[in-house]
Amino acid sequence: MQPEFWHDRWDRNQIGFHLQEVNPYLTRWWPSLEVAQGSRVLVPLCGKSLDLSWLAAQGYEVLGVELTQTAVEQFFAEQKVMPTIRQHGAFKVYEAGPVSILCGDILELSAADVADCSAVYDRAAMIAFPDDMRAAYARHLTQVLPMGCKGLLITLDYDQSQMKGPPFSVPHAEVESLLSPAWSLEVVEQPDVLNQEWKFLKGGVTRLVERVYRLKKTCTP
Repeated sequence: MQPEFWHDRWDRNQIGFHLQEVNPYLTRWWPSLEVAQGSRVLVPLCGKSLDLSWLAAQGYEVLGVELTQTAVEQFFAEQKVMPTIRQHGAFKVYEAGPVSILCGDILELSAADVADCSAVYDRAAMIAFPDDMRAAYARHLTQVLPMGCKGLLITLDYDQSQMKGPPFSVPHAEVESLLSPAWSLEVVEQPDVLNQEWKFLKGGVTRLVERVYRLKKTCTP
């Protein structure tokens, strides 16, 4: 899947993946991670998610990473703030208050870029990548994030033969394969939400599980 795919989706405003509210799993389960206020939180493939502002409002420094410049610009415009913009290596960096967004390829992220990140919140990244890119993403994130990093991961699990992604299906066994043993995994919620998702119903999907994980990096890969 090439970057042009996502650039085109944003340019055409085909962003059904964007939630018009803060993700309820985030508000429900983030406090249980007990991440200290003032810590920095990495949000991969953040788009213009309202989750960024929610995390900032809870007292966190937020570091988003987003491939598409349109999404980054829309986030700050909709928040009615004017970011400062600078270049940092492969990334164009947009900053305003506690929120910074690196615009570029997340696989260019270095360990130095996220050395001060105590937590990660992945609602959109793992399920956005096809198989081969997903493995590269998981491997890279595991390599660069510091030991002890906590996180919240949200995935989808459905019969991929019934509808092609994105968002892609990432079954529990695959999550374990991608993240263990470097990360400890705990499933905290896994409802079938098919009746709430018209796109999947229309596509003929018969089962759609959203699975929420608590994570912690416990060893070096």
